[in-house]
Amino acid sequence: MKKLIVLAPLLLLAGCFDDTSDLKIHIAKVKANTRSYIEPMPEVPTFNHFDYAAADLRSPFVAPRPEAIQEKLQQMSGCLSPDPRRRKQPLEKFALGDLVMRGTLGEGGVTWALVEASDNTLHRVSIGNYVGLYNGRITEVNNNSVSVIELTPDGAGCWVERETEIEMVELDSKR
Repeated sequence: MKKLIVLAPLLLLAGCFDDTSDLKIHIAKVKANTRSYIEPMPEVPTFNHFDYAAADLRSPFVAPRPEAIQEKLQQMSGCLSPDPRRRKQPLEKFALGDLVMRGTLGEGGVTWALVEASDNTLHRVSIGNYVGLYNGRITEVNNNSVSVIELTPDGAGCWVERETEIEMVELDSKR
């Protein structure tokens, strides 16, 4: 048994000393046929040093001076803007695309439009009512449409008027 234990590793090691001359010939052929060319390193661009000196700028961690805030408000005071104190009306939580005109009513010399919201509720609106997400004020109601002037932000702190219409849509008879 001891002889078997000693002979097994020797037999395994004997397989490691096999003839590898064919591998050496193949490696030599590959080295002879392969070009060993490495492209040169790209030129490194010169670094332009920028001295960051923010001592003359306002720190982002300190509140701005009250005068600076007033200057900004005065710049924007001439702009058109919605009244932030105005109480919102029920149809102002829906986009204009979610509102559909279903008909009109005439009562006491006032023409009312029947507007259906996306939650299937029907609302009676007239000139001066507000609809839509952008402070849309109804300016005209006729038999086929409702004219709305919206105030949309222009990105510079002011607001721009935009005219839109809510068109009349007939109900399907299949409903």
